[in-house]
Amino acid sequence: MRASRLLSILTTLQARGQVTAPALADACEVSVRTIYRDIDALSAAGIPVYSERGAEGGYRLLDGYRVRLNGLSQPEAEALFMTGLPGPAAALGLDAAMLAAQTKLMAALPASLRPNAGRMQERFHLDAPSWFGETEQPKHLRAIAGALLRESRIEIRYQSWRAEKRRRVAPLGLVLKGGSWYLAGHVDGSVRTYRVARVLDCNVLDERFVRPADFDLAAYWQAATIRLEAEMHPTYATVRLSPFGIKLLNALSQPYVRTRTRIEDTADAAGWRIAVVPIGKTVWHAAAELLRLGAEAEVLAPAELRDRLAELTEAMAARYRTAQHGYRDQKDLRRSRATKHS
Repeated sequence: MRASRLLSILTTLQARGQVTAPALADACEVSVRTIYRDIDALSAAGIPVYSERGAEGGYRLLDGYRVRLNGLSQPEAEALFMTGLPGPAAALGLDAAMLAAQTKLMAALPASLRPNAGRMQERFHLDAPSWFGETEQPKHLRAIAGALLRESRIEIRYQSWRAEKRRRVAPLGLVLKGGSWYLAGHVDGSVRTYRVARVLDCNVLDERFVRPADFDLAAYWQAATIRLEAEMHPTYATVRLSPFGIKLLNALSQPYVRTRTRIEDTADAAGWRIAVVPIGKTVWHAAAELLRLGAEAEVLAPAELRDRLAELTEAMAARYRTAQHGYRDQKDLRRSRATKHS
Protein backbone atom coordinates (compact mmCIF):
# COMPACT_ATOMS: atom_id res chain seq x y z
CA MET A 1 0.00 0.00 0.00
CA ARG A 2 2.75 2.45 0.89
CA ALA A 3 4.66 1.79 -2.35
CA SER A 4 1.49 2.50 -4.33
CA ARG A 5 0.94 5.70 -2.36
CA LEU A 6 4.50 6.89 -2.97
CA LEU A 7 4.04 6.35 -6.70
CA SER A 8 0.75 8.24 -6.53
CA ILE A 9 2.47 11.19 -4.83
CA LEU A 10 5.20 11.19 -7.48
CA THR A 11 2.76 11.13 -10.39
CA THR A 12 0.65 13.87 -8.81
CA LEU A 13 3.66 16.15 -8.30
CA GLN A 14 4.88 15.44 -11.81
CA ALA A 15 1.47 16.15 -13.36
CA ARG A 16 0.39 19.16 -11.28
CA GLY A 17 3.65 20.82 -10.30
CA GLN A 18 3.28 22.27 -6.82
CA VAL A 19 0.78 20.56 -4.49
CA THR A 20 0.01 21.18 -0.82
CA ALA A 21 0.23 18.46 1.83
CA PRO A 22 -3.54 18.60 2.56
CA ALA A 23 -4.28 18.18 -1.16
CA LEU A 24 -2.01 15.14 -1.33
CA ALA A 25 -3.62 13.75 1.81
CA ASP A 26 -7.09 14.08 0.25
CA ALA A 27 -5.94 12.45 -2.98
CA CYS A 28 -4.32 9.52 -1.15
CA GLU A 29 -7.03 9.32 1.54
CA VAL A 30 -4.52 9.48 4.40
CA SER A 31 -3.62 12.00 7.08
CA VAL A 32 -1.38 15.00 6.50
CA ARG A 33 1.07 13.51 8.99
CA THR A 34 1.35 10.40 6.79
CA ILE A 35 2.12 12.61 3.78
CA TYR A 36 4.94 14.27 5.74
CA ARG A 37 6.46 10.83 6.42
CA ASP A 38 6.05 9.81 2.77
CA ILE A 39 7.79 12.98 1.55
CA ASP A 40 10.68 12.26 3.93
CA ALA A 41 10.89 8.73 2.54
CA LEU A 42 10.99 10.02 -1.05
CA SER A 43 13.74 12.49 -0.17
CA ALA A 44 15.74 9.75 1.57
CA ALA A 45 15.45 7.64 -1.59
CA GLY A 46 17.05 10.42 -3.64
CA ILE A 47 13.91 11.91 -5.20
CA PRO A 48 14.40 15.73 -5.38
CA VAL A 49 11.21 16.84 -3.61
CA TYR A 50 11.31 20.42 -2.33
CA SER A 51 8.93 22.35 -0.13
CA GLU A 52 7.80 25.95 -0.55
CA ARG A 53 6.58 27.72 2.58
CA GLY A 54 3.81 30.29 2.85
CA ALA A 55 0.19 30.62 1.73
CA GLU A 56 1.14 29.73 -1.85
CA GLY A 57 3.49 26.98 -0.80
CA GLY A 58 3.51 23.23 -1.17
CA TYR A 59 5.67 20.37 -2.40
CA ARG A 60 7.20 20.17 -5.87
CA LEU A 61 9.81 18.22 -7.80
CA LEU A 62 13.07 19.81 -8.87
CA ASP A 63 12.59 21.70 -12.14
CA GLY A 64 13.31 19.42 -15.07
CA TYR A 65 13.18 16.22 -13.04
CA ARG A 66 11.05 13.52 -14.66
CA VAL A 67 10.43 9.98 -13.56
CA ARG A 68 9.29 7.24 -15.93
CA LEU A 69 6.43 5.29 -14.39
CA ASN A 70 5.17 2.83 -17.00
CA GLY A 71 3.69 0.21 -14.67
CA LEU A 72 -0.08 0.22 -15.14
CA SER A 73 -2.32 -2.15 -13.24
CA GLN A 74 -5.01 -4.04 -15.14
CA PRO A 75 -7.89 -1.82 -13.86
CA GLU A 76 -5.89 1.33 -14.68
CA ALA A 77 -5.25 0.18 -18.25
CA GLU A 78 -8.93 -0.73 -18.71
CA ALA A 79 -10.02 2.63 -17.30
CA LEU A 80 -7.87 4.49 -19.82
CA PHE A 81 -9.65 2.79 -22.70
CA MET A 82 -13.01 3.62 -21.15
CA THR A 83 -12.20 7.32 -21.69
CA GLY A 84 -12.13 6.89 -25.48
CA LEU A 85 -15.56 8.27 -26.33
CA PRO A 86 -15.77 8.44 -30.14
CA GLY A 87 -18.84 10.68 -30.40
CA PRO A 88 -17.66 13.62 -28.27
CA ALA A 89 -14.10 13.29 -29.58
CA ALA A 90 -15.32 13.50 -33.16
CA ALA A 91 -17.49 16.54 -32.34
CA LEU A 92 -14.41 18.31 -30.99
CA GLY A 93 -12.27 17.25 -33.95
CA LEU A 94 -10.13 14.95 -31.81
CA ASP A 95 -11.24 11.57 -33.13
CA ALA A 96 -8.06 10.96 -35.13
CA ALA A 97 -5.87 12.04 -32.22
CA MET A 98 -7.81 9.80 -29.84
CA LEU A 99 -7.39 6.75 -32.08
CA ALA A 100 -3.67 7.46 -32.48
CA ALA A 101 -3.25 7.80 -28.71
CA GLN A 102 -5.09 4.53 -28.07
CA THR A 103 -2.92 2.75 -30.63
CA LYS A 104 0.25 4.03 -28.96
CA LEU A 105 -1.09 3.11 -25.52
CA MET A 106 -1.96 -0.41 -26.68
CA ALA A 107 1.55 -0.84 -28.12
CA ALA A 108 3.13 0.31 -24.85
CA LEU A 109 1.09 -2.05 -22.67
CA PRO A 110 2.49 -5.42 -21.61
CA ALA A 111 1.12 -8.28 -23.67
CA SER A 112 -0.82 -9.59 -20.65
CA LEU A 113 -2.90 -6.41 -20.39
CA ARG A 114 -3.72 -5.88 -24.07
CA PRO A 115 -6.66 -8.34 -24.40
CA ASN A 116 -8.57 -6.88 -21.42
CA ALA A 117 -7.94 -3.29 -22.53
CA GLY A 118 -9.24 -4.06 -26.02
CA ARG A 119 -12.34 -5.78 -24.65
CA MET A 120 -13.36 -2.58 -22.83
CA GLN A 121 -13.98 -0.88 -26.19
CA GLU A 122 -15.97 -3.86 -27.46
CA ARG A 123 -18.22 -4.13 -24.42
CA PHE A 124 -18.90 -0.54 -23.30
CA HIS A 125 -20.44 2.32 -25.24
CA LEU A 126 -21.60 5.81 -24.25
CA ASP A 127 -24.83 7.13 -25.80
CA ALA A 128 -24.98 10.68 -24.44
CA PRO A 129 -28.47 11.85 -25.52
CA SER A 130 -31.53 10.89 -23.50
CA TRP A 131 -34.11 8.50 -24.94
CA PHE A 132 -35.72 9.77 -28.16
CA GLY A 133 -33.29 12.70 -28.17
CA GLU A 134 -30.67 13.60 -30.73
CA THR A 135 -27.05 14.64 -30.39
CA GLU A 136 -26.61 18.24 -31.48
CA GLN A 137 -23.99 19.06 -34.09
CA PRO A 138 -23.16 22.70 -33.28
CA LYS A 139 -21.60 24.51 -36.19
CA HIS A 140 -19.06 26.45 -34.11
CA LEU A 141 -18.13 23.80 -31.52
CA ARG A 142 -14.64 23.11 -32.88
CA ALA A 143 -13.78 26.80 -33.14
CA ILE A 144 -14.89 27.36 -29.55
CA ALA A 145 -12.94 24.31 -28.36
CA GLY A 146 -9.81 25.60 -30.09
CA ALA A 147 -10.16 29.02 -28.50
CA LEU A 148 -10.73 27.34 -25.14
CA LEU A 149 -7.47 25.42 -25.37
CA ARG A 150 -5.51 28.46 -26.59
CA GLU A 151 -7.14 30.74 -23.99
CA SER A 152 -8.29 33.16 -26.70
CA ARG A 153 -11.38 35.33 -26.41
CA ILE A 154 -14.25 34.83 -28.81
CA GLU A 155 -16.99 37.10 -30.08
CA ILE A 156 -20.30 35.35 -30.57
CA ARG A 157 -23.74 36.16 -31.92
CA TYR A 158 -26.12 34.22 -29.71
CA GLN A 159 -29.83 33.46 -29.94
CA SER A 160 -31.25 33.39 -26.43
CA TRP A 161 -34.86 32.65 -25.51
CA ARG A 162 -35.72 36.33 -25.68
CA ALA A 163 -33.49 38.00 -28.26
CA GLU A 164 -30.36 37.82 -30.36
CA LYS A 165 -27.26 39.10 -28.56
CA ARG A 166 -23.56 39.73 -29.17
CA ARG A 167 -21.05 38.86 -26.49
CA ARG A 168 -17.27 38.86 -26.03
CA VAL A 169 -16.54 35.70 -24.08
CA ALA A 170 -13.48 34.21 -22.40
CA PRO A 171 -14.20 30.46 -22.80
CA LEU A 172 -13.50 28.53 -19.59
CA GLY A 173 -14.98 25.11 -20.28
CA LEU A 174 -17.27 22.92 -22.39
CA VAL A 175 -19.84 20.50 -20.95
CA LEU A 176 -21.73 17.76 -22.81
CA LYS A 177 -25.10 17.06 -21.15
CA GLY A 178 -27.94 15.05 -22.62
CA GLY A 179 -26.53 15.30 -26.14
CA SER A 180 -26.14 19.09 -25.98
CA TRP A 181 -22.92 21.09 -25.61
CA TYR A 182 -22.72 24.04 -23.23
CA LEU A 183 -20.05 26.73 -22.94
CA ALA A 184 -19.07 28.21 -19.59
CA GLY A 185 -17.60 31.62 -20.33
CA HIS A 186 -16.47 34.71 -18.48
CA VAL A 187 -18.49 37.76 -19.56
CA ASP A 188 -18.65 41.19 -17.91
CA GLY A 189 -17.17 40.03 -14.63
CA SER A 190 -19.20 36.84 -14.18
CA VAL A 191 -19.33 33.28 -15.54
CA ARG A 192 -22.33 32.49 -17.72
CA THR A 193 -23.58 29.46 -19.60
CA TYR A 194 -24.35 29.36 -23.32
CA ARG A 195 -25.82 26.52 -25.34
CA VAL A 196 -23.36 26.06 -28.21
CA ALA A 197 -26.07 25.10 -30.71
CA ARG A 198 -27.55 28.59 -30.31
CA VAL A 199 -24.30 30.30 -31.27
CA LEU A 200 -25.10 31.78 -34.70
CA ASP A 201 -21.64 33.20 -35.43
CA CYS A 202 -18.28 32.82 -33.71
CA ASN A 203 -15.15 34.87 -34.32
CA VAL A 204 -11.97 33.78 -32.53
CA LEU A 205 -10.13 36.95 -31.53
CA ASP A 206 -6.40 37.52 -31.45
CA GLU A 207 -6.73 38.39 -27.79
CA ARG A 208 -5.55 36.18 -24.97
CA PHE A 209 -6.99 36.05 -21.47
CA VAL A 210 -5.78 34.68 -18.15
CA ARG A 211 -7.85 31.75 -16.99
CA PRO A 212 -8.87 32.14 -13.30
CA ALA A 213 -6.71 29.79 -11.25
CA ASP A 214 -9.58 28.95 -8.90
CA PHE A 215 -12.17 28.13 -11.57
CA ASP A 216 -13.47 24.55 -11.17
CA LEU A 217 -15.59 23.57 -14.18
CA ALA A 218 -17.26 20.57 -12.50
CA ALA A 219 -18.15 22.57 -9.38
CA TYR A 220 -19.44 25.50 -11.47
CA TRP A 221 -21.61 23.22 -13.60
CA GLN A 222 -23.11 21.46 -10.60
CA ALA A 223 -23.99 24.77 -8.94
CA ALA A 224 -25.35 26.22 -12.20
CA THR A 225 -27.52 23.15 -12.78
CA ILE A 226 -29.01 23.29 -9.30
CA ARG A 227 -29.62 27.03 -9.65
CA LEU A 228 -31.36 26.60 -13.03
CA GLU A 229 -33.59 23.81 -11.77
CA ALA A 230 -34.54 25.91 -8.76
CA GLU A 231 -35.36 28.88 -11.01
CA MET A 232 -37.54 26.65 -13.21
CA HIS A 233 -39.47 25.34 -10.16
CA PRO A 234 -39.65 28.29 -7.75
CA THR A 235 -42.92 27.43 -5.97
CA TYR A 236 -44.75 24.39 -4.60
CA ALA A 237 -48.19 22.84 -5.01
CA THR A 238 -50.09 20.69 -2.54
CA VAL A 239 -51.36 17.62 -4.37
CA ARG A 240 -53.35 14.50 -3.48
CA LEU A 241 -51.83 11.44 -5.13
CA SER A 242 -53.21 7.95 -5.56
CA PRO A 243 -50.80 5.02 -5.12
CA PHE A 244 -50.46 4.86 -8.90
CA GLY A 245 -50.12 8.65 -9.05
CA ILE A 246 -47.06 8.43 -6.79
CA LYS A 247 -45.53 5.93 -9.21
CA LEU A 248 -46.33 8.19 -12.17
CA LEU A 249 -44.75 11.17 -10.42
CA ASN A 250 -41.54 9.21 -9.85
CA ALA A 251 -41.51 7.93 -13.43
CA LEU A 252 -42.35 11.15 -15.30
CA SER A 253 -40.86 13.94 -13.18
CA GLN A 254 -37.41 15.46 -13.47
CA PRO A 255 -34.82 14.43 -10.84
CA TYR A 256 -35.04 17.87 -9.21
CA VAL A 257 -38.80 17.48 -8.70
CA ARG A 258 -38.51 13.90 -7.43
CA THR A 259 -35.83 14.66 -4.86
CA ARG A 260 -37.64 17.70 -3.48
CA THR A 261 -41.16 16.30 -3.38
CA ARG A 262 -42.34 15.67 0.18
CA ILE A 263 -45.00 12.94 0.54
CA GLU A 264 -46.84 12.37 3.81
CA ASP A 265 -46.48 8.95 5.39
CA THR A 266 -50.15 8.58 6.28
CA ALA A 267 -52.75 7.73 3.64
CA ASP A 268 -56.55 8.06 3.58
CA ALA A 269 -58.97 5.13 3.32
CA ALA A 270 -58.47 4.91 -0.46
CA GLY A 271 -54.68 4.96 -0.16
CA TRP A 272 -54.25 8.55 -1.39
CA ARG A 273 -51.54 10.67 0.21
CA ILE A 274 -50.77 14.38 0.35
CA ALA A 275 -47.60 15.60 -1.39
CA VAL A 276 -45.87 18.97 -1.68
CA VAL A 277 -44.44 19.14 -5.21
CA PRO A 278 -42.14 21.75 -6.87
CA ILE A 279 -43.89 23.31 -9.88
CA GLY A 280 -43.02 25.51 -12.85
CA LYS A 281 -42.69 29.25 -12.59
CA THR A 282 -46.01 29.95 -14.41
CA VAL A 283 -49.46 28.48 -13.89
CA TRP A 284 -49.40 27.20 -17.46
CA HIS A 285 -46.12 25.31 -17.01
CA ALA A 286 -47.26 23.90 -13.67
CA ALA A 287 -50.55 22.73 -15.16
CA ALA A 288 -48.78 21.07 -18.09
CA GLU A 289 -46.50 19.16 -15.73
CA LEU A 290 -49.30 17.94 -13.48
CA LEU A 291 -51.67 17.02 -16.32
CA ARG A 292 -49.34 14.12 -17.09
CA LEU A 293 -50.58 12.48 -13.89
CA GLY A 294 -54.14 12.43 -15.22
CA ALA A 295 -56.91 11.46 -12.81
CA GLU A 296 -54.37 10.03 -10.36
CA ALA A 297 -53.69 13.50 -8.89
CA GLU A 298 -55.76 16.33 -7.43
CA VAL A 299 -54.28 19.79 -6.84
CA LEU A 300 -55.42 21.28 -3.54
CA ALA A 301 -53.36 24.48 -3.63
CA PRO A 302 -52.59 27.05 -4.91
CA ALA A 303 -56.14 27.99 -5.88
CA GLU A 304 -55.19 29.52 -9.24
CA LEU A 305 -53.48 26.31 -10.32
CA ARG A 306 -56.48 24.21 -9.25
CA ASP A 307 -58.79 26.55 -11.19
CA ARG A 308 -56.58 26.38 -14.28
CA LEU A 309 -56.54 22.58 -14.21
CA ALA A 310 -60.33 22.55 -13.85
CA GLU A 311 -60.65 24.80 -16.93
CA LEU A 312 -58.27 22.66 -18.98
CA THR A 313 -59.85 19.32 -18.05
CA GLU A 314 -63.38 20.65 -18.65
CA ALA A 315 -62.35 21.91 -22.09
CA MET A 316 -60.73 18.56 -22.89
CA ALA A 317 -63.80 16.62 -21.74
CA ALA A 318 -66.09 18.85 -23.84
CA ARG A 319 -63.88 18.37 -26.88
CA TYR A 320 -63.91 14.59 -26.57
CA ARG A 321 -67.67 14.53 -26.01
CA THR A 322 -68.19 16.45 -29.25
CA ALA A 323 -68.67 14.31 -32.38
CA GLN A 324 -65.34 13.90 -34.15
CA HIS A 325 -64.87 16.13 -37.23
CA GLY A 326 -68.60 16.79 -37.50
CA TYR A 327 -69.72 13.18 -37.24
CA ARG A 328 -72.78 12.93 -35.05
CA ASP A 329 -72.25 9.46 -33.70
CA GLN A 330 -69.86 6.57 -33.84
CA LYS A 331 -72.06 4.78 -36.39
CA ASP A 332 -71.46 7.54 -38.96
CA LEU A 333 -67.75 7.46 -38.19
CA ARG A 334 -67.50 3.70 -38.74
CA ARG A 335 -69.54 3.96 -41.97
CA SER A 336 -67.17 6.64 -43.31
CA ARG A 337 -64.09 4.57 -42.52
CA ALA A 338 -65.60 1.53 -44.21
CA THR A 339 -66.27 3.59 -47.34
CA LYS A 340 -62.64 4.79 -47.45
CA HIS A 341 -61.23 1.27 -47.29
CA SER A 342 -63.65 -0.30 -49.77
